[in-house]
Amino acid sequence: MTTTTSTWAALLRGINVSGRNKIPMAELRSVLEGLGHTGVRTYLQSGNAVFTTDRAPRDVETAEAELAAELEAAIERHFGFTVACLVRDHAYLSAVERDCPFPAAEVEGKQLHAFYCSGPLAADRFAALDPAVFAPEAFALGDRALYLYTPAGLGRSKLGVTLNRPALFKGLTATARNWNTVRNLVEMTAESDTA
Repeated sequence: MTTTTSTWAALLRGINVSGRNKIPMAELRSVLEGLGHTGVRTYLQSGNAVFTTDRAPRDVETAEAELAAELEAAIERHFGFTVACLVRDHAYLSAVERDCPFPAAEVEGKQLHAFYCSGPLAADRFAALDPAVFAPEAFALGDRALYLYTPAGLGRSKLGVTLNRPALFKGLTATARNWNTVRNLVEMTAESDTA
């Protein structure tokens, strides 16, 4: 009997390495391993983990939701607080990288970001934003993702501050990663993905 394994990335929202909502990456790895996942690795200290599972195949969106809910519950049990999680597979992460409308190969990683979202982003959420006000900064919508281009970096970005308004993402979990992290998560899930 052949076992099918699949590799996923877990993206945690709003955690810190110290202070409030502290989740050390070694403990996050242990939590994932406690759920029966293998090949667990973390990237940086900001809540990025890659893991492999050999559960029976099913549709991807159901698997994403189930894996995220299980991880959220395990984090709450282990750490005593709630953290929103998104779980995505290599194909999705690769598509987000491939479909970027900005010249990703020509900019520094800190100039480009992807906001991964738990559901689709309708354009009418952002209809009140006048792109000309923020130029040369810009954003574009993708498949459950928002791309943000900030030539001077996110720390100085007026558009980044505006997009951080909770109303724009109401009803969704959204978590941002710079382009270096986007690329690395694609590579990490590709390295581990087997069939």
